Order: sequence, then structure tokens, then C-alpha cells
Amino acid sequence: MDMNNHLSHLLSKWYPNRDKFDWILATIYDTDGPCYRKSGAMMLFSSQGEQLGMLSGGCLESDIGTNAQKVMQTGQSMFLCYDGSDEDDLSFHLGIGCGGTVYIMLQQINAQNDYLSLINVYNAFKRRTSGYYYQRLVNQQIDKNDTPNQAYFEVEKISDLAAVATRVQRSQNNTNDNDNDWLASPIVPEPHLLVIGGGIDARPLINIARQLGWQVSLWDPRPANARKEFFSNVNYIIKGQAELLTTFALEKDVNAAVLMSHNLMIDAQALKALSTSKLQYLALLGPENRRHQVITQAKISKEESLLFKFAGPSGLDIGGTLPESIALSILSECHAVLYRKNAQSMSQIL
Repeated sequence: MDMNNHLSHLLSKWYPNRDKFDWILATIYDTDGPCYRKSGAMMLFSSQGEQLGMLSGGCLESDIGTNAQKVMQTGQSMFLCYDGSDEDDLSFHLGIGCGGTVYIMLQQINAQNDYLSLINVYNAFKRRTSGYYYQRLVNQQIDKNDTPNQAYFEVEKISDLAAVATRVQRSQNNTNDNDNDWLASPIVPEPHLLVIGGGIDARPLINIARQLGWQVSLWDPRPANARKEFFSNVNYIIKGQAELLTTFALEKDVNAAVLMSHNLMIDAQALKALSTSKLQYLALLGPENRRHQVITQAKISKEESLLFKFAGPSGLDIGGTLPESIALSILSECHAVLYRKNAQSMSQIL
């Protein structure tokens, strides 16, 4: 099972093999009570036994896969319900611990049904375009020879990741079209993180960000740093002067940046280049007095003029001292800012 669960990654694995194997799309279309994943979560199953993504904490995937094989054989969509609160339900015996109910739809993906418009979704991710993916919730079995419009994608500007969370909740109330309901799932590109400084301590930060499914770019003008052999998993290694970062951040839709070059001039140059960008978060390594030095050298008259969250010192106070824990601290704060959360303990929220 693949560990990167962002839909863009799932589709990038599926797309080159879309005609080589039979494929099934599993989608959570409704939930009741506490559940591991919410409406709109998707997973892909192949006839070769490959599973891309997760719809639970690992409890249900095997049984979903068994039913996916049945859909491949019959060519008919299937609806599943796993009730974690019912001792007589299969999901209870499978060990699902959330106690909620999950409703899942299984659909074939093939040329006959236009691949459920997933190629359009895949291309939208490549262009970093947002929108909504609509799936028809058919109330009865579909005949093999009947290929109605089962899914489509519409481009729509979704301003930020926090807006997605709001729209996901509203999209659970499916719109009615004749006798069929449609599930509207927001499609938003994964966050794009720009790292300034290609030293040793940048490696765990980039590795964690990539594990989250984020795009990551790296810039360091020093020849000995940001070397490809140490950062083979980044999407872009930027070459050139700091001024290039202004255009790069705009064209590549960068959401956040971390200044960690350990060089005052390099960090200041990067801050100046990114000061007018559409970032939502920028982190600066080092103590508070270093932040003032970087701002002064970047010739930014007022810190309040920056349109993004400028964190310096950066990260959440989790007691981190090692590069790995510092990276976790910074990315946790970044994640919370991008999704407009306060990084409060879940036990205090409940």
C-alpha cells in the first residue's frame, strides 16, 4: 500500500497504467459519526492487487479490495456500508475502532466510461488547477452496456486549503439531478513548499514534506549546497540569483517557504524576493534578533507590510533540538497555518 495518500499522487501512479490493468475507484460518499476519512476520500484498486491510498486506518482495505474484485468481474458499481458501532456488522469484527459508519461506492475505471473523468482531474493537478469532481451516486445497478455520465470535473478557483475544508463539509449535502445524487469533492493541488538553503538540516524537513505528499522546491546559490545527490526527491532545484524566486513563486504556485540557509545575506535576499508573493506562510530559522537582522538587510520597512504569516523563530514549541524534530516543529506550524488551524491539542478541542 502506497504511503503518499494525496489524490494527485494516486493518479500519477494510475495514469501510466490506466489501460494495462483493470481499475476500481473506491470513494467515501457519506459518513456518520467519527471516521478515519471523510466524504470525498478516494482509493484505487488494480487487478494486479495494487492498492493506492487508504479509506480507513487499515481495517477495511482488505475487504474493500475483495469487493473491488467483484466489481471488476461484474462490471457493476457497488455500494458498501461499514458500521463500526454495530457488533453484528463486518466492520466491527474487522476491528474498526472509530465507532462511526462509512458509506463507500465502488466504480470501474475504463475507456468506456471515459475513465470517470479522472484524466481531467489528473491534468488539473499537473496544472495546479483547482475545481470540483462530481460523481453520480447511482441508486441501482448499472447495466454493462449502459454508460451514463457517471463523473465529471469542473474548474473552479478555490482560494486556499482552509476554504477546501469548509467546502468539503458543504459538499456532503449532495445535489439532486433527476433521480440521482451527485457527490461534489473539492480538487486542490497539494501544498508547494520552497526551501531556502540546501544544508544537512534541510534533508529531514524536505523528506517529511515529501512524505506528506507536498511539492518541494529548493534554492541555494552556493555550489556546495542543494546538490542533486542529496536532494533527489525534490520537485525543483532552482539555479540562479534570488530575484528568480519572485517569478518562480508566482508561476509554480508556492504556498509556503522556509529560510534555513544559516546565512544572513542569503536569507535576506530570499525574503526580499518573496516579500510581494502570495505565500501564506514563511518561516525563518534562528532567534528573534536574527529575524530583525534579516528584515533590516532585506530593506523591508515594516514587518506588518508582509501579507503572509512570518514566523521567526519558526515552528511549534514541542521541545525539538535535533534536525528531525525541528523539521517536524516547523512543518506542523506551516500545516496549521495553511489549513487555518490553531495547532491546539485535539483533546482540548473535544
